[in-house]
Amino acid sequence: MADRFLVTGCASGIGLRVAEALVQRGHRVLATDIRHEAIDAGNWDRERVRTAALDVTKPDAWTRVLDEAWSAWGGLDVLYNIAGYLMPGWVQAIDLRDIDRHIDINTKGVMYGTHLCARRMIEQGSGHIVNIASMAAFAPVPGLALYCASKYAVRAFSLAAAVELRDHGVAVTVVCPDAVATPMLDKQKDYEEAAMTFTAPRVLSAEEVAAHLVGPVLERRPLETALPRSRKWLARVADMLPEVAIWARPLFQKQGRAAQARARRHS
Repeated sequence: MADRFLVTGCASGIGLRVAEALVQRGHRVLATDIRHEAIDAGNWDRERVRTAALDVTKPDAWTRVLDEAWSAWGGLDVLYNIAGYLMPGWVQAIDLRDIDRHIDINTKGVMYGTHLCARRMIEQGSGHIVNIASMAAFAPVPGLALYCASKYAVRAFSLAAAVELRDHGVAVTVVCPDAVATPMLDKQKDYEEAAMTFTAPRVLSAEEVAAHLVGPVLERRPLETALPRSRKWLARVADMLPEVAIWARPLFQKQGRAAQARARRHS
């Protein structure tokens, strides 16, 4: 039974809620974030929770936190790659530094963690790596080109890694949630480019995504899962028929802008 967990992006949002849910279930957690002071100040059960600074873009930093897990617990059962970055922007107007930020944090961060953790999990003969992609990993979203590209890559990498690692006793799951009420979503309220994000029928809570991650994902270890399922199939259609997506864009943008305006009024 899984008992030893490493979670990235624990300062807020999904990462924080996953760490809290795991502790409530009696598990041991190594909670990490680049903002170490934010998680270290939390009201944790210190017998079960360790905290550490982790810049997911640095392989040496990954090695340090994995060394800590193996030193403290003798191994690791599950890695949750949750840390992420998003900055809306039209392709012609993006800050070039945001190309690096999206790929370094969202894509390379997941790749580093998966690679370095998988090597150790293979040695111990078991393990589960859970990588967070996005509904944007199924269909490109105008205004979020960099984010979509980074999450498409996470999904493709995770699916391939799952096939490679299963014979070694290591499972890989990629999770693709729709819009989630987190600080990342709050930031998008003020960007016209992010209007399409707000076309979801409802915004998921970080708590319900966390419940899925520590419940069905842990129990079933699926190859891929999306929240909610209905939006996955709509995104699939947009991916398979990009011409239809282009035709429907004005309608969805109008809908998204209206929902975005309501979100600003209620913030």
